[in-house]
Amino acid sequence: MTPQPPGRFWRVAIAAVLGIAAGLALGGWQLSRAAQKNAMHAAMEQHRNLPALDGRELAGAADPQAVVWRPVRLQGRWLPEHTVYLDNRQMQAKPGFDVLTPLRIDGTDKVVVVQRGWVQRNFLDRTRLPAIETPAGVVEVSGLIAPPPPKLYAFSTAESGPIRQNLDLGELRARTGLPLLTTLSVQQVGPASGGLLREWTPPGSGVEKHYGYAFQWFALSALIAVLYVWFQFIAPRRKAPHA
Repeated sequence: MTPQPPGRFWRVAIAAVLGIAAGLALGGWQLSRAAQKNAMHAAMEQHRNLPALDGRELAGAADPQAVVWRPVRLQGRWLPEHTVYLDNRQMQAKPGFDVLTPLRIDGTDKVVVVQRGWVQRNFLDRTRLPAIETPAGVVEVSGLIAPPPPKLYAFSTAESGPIRQNLDLGELRARTGLPLLTTLSVQQVGPASGGLLREWTPPGSGVEKHYGYAFQWFALSALIAVLYVWFQFIAPRRKAPHA
């Protein structure tokens, strides 16, 4: 059997190495994402059993990571004119909005964004804001101290208006001039009220998905390696005429 040209041999070899390396890298990345979620879940379980913080303690927290997922009880006033509706969020397997409203914390000069809950959107008019209740005056909010709202992929980073794909707390602070906490938010907990559901997905969920993706990427790398060895070395020798 005529041997293949050296140029083709090395091109196939390089392509195989790149494919194997990409599969291993992506599989490793999925495992790292699973590890991050496991760490978040462990931190949440540890912190949520600590005593609840009040508004002054939240506003004065020097290390945000030391208080994330701790319970908190706040008194303050809603700033409904700055409410944001994060689109393409799901609860109970239904698409809708996560509703975020800044709360001016009583007894401090700080404002914190509260993830108040979820509401189903209008399927006939995507631009129509759902009806929710935002009480005036001093309110009490119980929740968990959480990281800033998670972000989804967006085609544009320059968003405006109340309906958005994502919310950057630094951008909100600069745009509104509010003394906003930009490293933390509060995830309100409790039964549904004001038209909002609060069946939040706990951090750390979806780990099995990352393990499944990692297995697929590692399996793809193994398949590329097996096919490369077979077609580059074993198959040609099997077809070669015996001396």
